[in-house]
Amino acid sequence: MEPDWIKLSDPDMSMAEIDAVKAVLASPCLSAGPRVEAFENEFASYLGRTYGVAAASGTIALMLALRALGIKPGDEVIAPAYSWHQISHAIALVGATPVFADINYWTGTLAPDKAAAKITGRTRAIVVCNCNGHPAAWTEFRLLAQQHGLKLIEDSTEAIGSRYQGRLAGTFGDIAIFDFSQPSALCCGEGAMLVTDDPALASELHYVRNRAPADRFSIAIASRVPHQAAMSDISAAIGLAQLDRLDEILLRRKRVESYYLEHIQFFEGIKPPYIAPEVDEVHWMLYLVHLGTRFTRTLRNQIIDDLATEEIEAVAWCQPLHQQFFYSSYGYKKGDLFLTEKIADRCIALPLHGHLSDDEVHFIVQTAKDSSINVGAGAAIYL
Repeated sequence: MEPDWIKLSDPDMSMAEIDAVKAVLASPCLSAGPRVEAFENEFASYLGRTYGVAAASGTIALMLALRALGIKPGDEVIAPAYSWHQISHAIALVGATPVFADINYWTGTLAPDKAAAKITGRTRAIVVCNCNGHPAAWTEFRLLAQQHGLKLIEDSTEAIGSRYQGRLAGTFGDIAIFDFSQPSALCCGEGAMLVTDDPALASELHYVRNRAPADRFSIAIASRVPHQAAMSDISAAIGLAQLDRLDEILLRRKRVESYYLEHIQFFEGIKPPYIAPEVDEVHWMLYLVHLGTRFTRTLRNQIIDDLATEEIEAVAWCQPLHQQFFYSSYGYKKGDLFLTEKIADRCIALPLHGHLSDDEVHFIVQTAKDSSINVGAGAAIYL
């Protein structure tokens, strides 16, 4: 991609991150070491949770969580098919059966009643995503998990800084997961964090993540085969610097969001993003355009192409998991999740990061508006 493109994601880096990486490169430890431990402790403290366990990626983080919770082949795990969904692939990777449920039309998050309808005698856990930054219905999901004796796993990758009923995203699941790859607001390049308040669970997560050289002769640890899934001290150093600047990073992104809100009000038929009444604060991961039902998937793709012609990077928000070829082996097919498919076919992710100017946002919104009219279907419903 050419340098003058308006990029979908552009991590907010400063001299603090550069200096932190230089310090690691000058140290005798590049692999998992003291900075990883510091990042684990400080990230857990930021959320008000007891334990943090760093991992190499979000997908691997969920694999570790499922293993630590005793999820095995034959067990079912309910999850959304709609989101920035790389994490959910871990369900299949550990041999469990992914059971996809439909979403809430307005929030894009997993719908509690739809998840409840999928529970069987083999269900062991529910993975719930705070979709694009909007918190899920955590009161209902906690009650659902308690009623059926299920583990509740929170994917908060897209929602760092968001708040639901006074609490930060990442504080609702038995385990919560944050992926720090792009386009996350807190970006380490790659890497993830699991957080929990359960000491036994935290200990097991460490055991299945990796084995330290000092543990190689331990009979207890050797009873379980670990992954080689640790975060490096380089990534952790970036994470620590980003965490220290997180309020500043989120404030810059909020300023860009205000540019979008200002410019869309001049276009008839476009409404601001929906925020549920019980949600206190949302930090969007990207800025989503939800097109009207007159639009088709093909017309949505044409708008993305028109934006690319003007050197604006935009993407379809997701290809639902149940429509991906691999998951057809589980019996999934088009038509299984009505709302997921309806929204996914008409959703465009626009750039959102702290480096966007007011003029650039105006250009993005104007181009998207013009394209929606030019393809002949009318204006977008809401951004």
